Amino acid sequence: MPAAAWQARSAAVFRCEKKPASGSRGMVVTNHPLASAAGSGILLAGGNAIDAAVASLFALTVVEPMMVGVLGGGTAHLRLADGKHVVVDGLSTAPAAARPDMYRTVSDTLPDYQETEGRANLVGPLAFAVPGALVAWCQTLARYGTMALADVLEPAIGLAARGFAVTPYLTECVTDCRADLANDPALAARFLPDGAPARAGARLVQGEYADTLRTIARQGAAALTDGPLGTALVAQMKAVGGLVSAADLTSYLPIEREPVRGSYRGFEVIGPPPPSSAGVHIVQMLNLLEGFDIAAAGFGSADGVHLLAEALKIAFADRAVATADPAFVKVPVDRLTAKSYAAERRASLDMARAQAWTADPTLAESRNTTHVTVADRFGNVVATTQTINSLFGARFAVPGTGMIANNYMYNFDPHPGKGLSVVPGKRVFTSMAPTIVLRDGRPVYALGLPGGLRIFGSAMQALVNLIDHGMDLQSAVEAPRVWTQGHVLELEPGISDAVAADLAARGHRVVPVKGVGGGMNAIAFHADGTMTGAACWRADGTPIGIAGGLARPGVRFQPETRRS
Repeated sequence: MPAAAWQARSAAVFRCEKKPASGSRGMVVTNHPLASAAGSGILLAGGNAIDAAVASLFALTVVEPMMVGVLGGGTAHLRLADGKHVVVDGLSTAPAAARPDMYRTVSDTLPDYQETEGRANLVGPLAFAVPGALVAWCQTLARYGTMALADVLEPAIGLAARGFAVTPYLTECVTDCRADLANDPALAARFLPDGAPARAGARLVQGEYADTLRTIARQGAAALTDGPLGTALVAQMKAVGGLVSAADLTSYLPIEREPVRGSYRGFEVIGPPPPSSAGVHIVQMLNLLEGFDIAAAGFGSADGVHLLAEALKIAFADRAVATADPAFVKVPVDRLTAKSYAAERRASLDMARAQAWTADPTLAESRNTTHVTVADRFGNVVATTQTINSLFGARFAVPGTGMIANNYMYNFDPHPGKGLSVVPGKRVFTSMAPTIVLRDGRPVYALGLPGGLRIFGSAMQALVNLIDHGMDLQSAVEAPRVWTQGHVLELEPGISDAVAADLAARGHRVVPVKGVGGGMNAIAFHADGTMTGAACWRADGTPIGIAGGLARPGVRFQPETRRS
């Protein structure tokens, strides 16, 4: 179905809440308007997509501090102007002092499998893993960008020093975490002025953090790995019983990885490899769905949702062996992404009933992340997902710096003896899905989103929306989503009651939810050289497109000569 046909009938299915942006000389889409403005300003100043993405990420550490920070980690998928794809793994690692039995678990089964006594792997110093974000951003900028670190940091420094208007979304996040934030003096002073959550519309000034960003502008990542920021962090760890040491900081290195590639109905789908599960399982699910006429089933139909649900459950059944750090666990990528393997799984799928596919316990992951998608006029594309893991990470800040600690240790299996158990130096696993899709070797889509375990399933559904259902980009990112890992089937508003009843009759345990995953943002590339950017209603996402250009050479304004 062409996009025009979808637009003609979409009002009867769901209505988009936001509008897309278009441009011909660049596009920046982030989950905050000020971060999009920071990135687009860099493009207008002559920078490339990598420069703009890094500038947007630093700005997000100011305006989306509950989601992303220099003490976090993430994954960046770069398509360079020469056609090369690079995945930069800046995920956090377990400290050298960590051990498999460092937590006391409370259950060996879902839904409490991931929980520990005192929430030790979720809140506080033992939840903090070795940060990778700052080193990865600086290395990526140095290798693939064109501008100096100090220049791309200018927008973020200005936002921190001058302040910005708090959004209702930030206020809601502070409210949700109020009790934990109140326990940390620095975070309480910053986000709970007078003991109440920062009010929407109030100006939030972060002077200490502005000074931290200035230090990074002068010293680069060395400010953290072997400088004053690292000294402050290690001192805090020693004071509160944390495990991250100076040696952990100096030894951390990002890893550049080859992406996972697959095909779906003539499109090439390219995503991040393990320890991200997204590339493997998006390809796996699309391979499985390729054997069905998804378009004929129709968006939001009982058959269509049933197929999505069974594909998700099959992916989660295999995920336990395909998500770990490949330096520690052998990951069968080729097997899981093979068309033949999808055919084997497909043969067991029953359209009339939901099935319980065999799986090891699947671990929980935070949905509180952010995503940036950027394209420039040179042909570079960046899709990058970054996080401090949970809302406000481990919910403590490094005194005097404004830096908020991640709680990435929560992503490890707290039980010893498992494939995803804590091991010193091991990278955390993730569902991050910065995905780029090609047609005939040229980019047609780039997208990603936050959402924890729901990320790669949501990204897969967006691709199905675009390729099978012929949706325009805005509809594809805003369309109602579904999600399951085998226990319950979550349905967003927009999936009809009749469809929900049909799914229940097939054996699905249907649960209506307000939202599945987080705010997706995406870019579509058109044959005429233009781009469309879109962000969905699930976050403060804003696309900014750049068009126009410089004056035609040789054209000058000639002032009129007054005659006497």
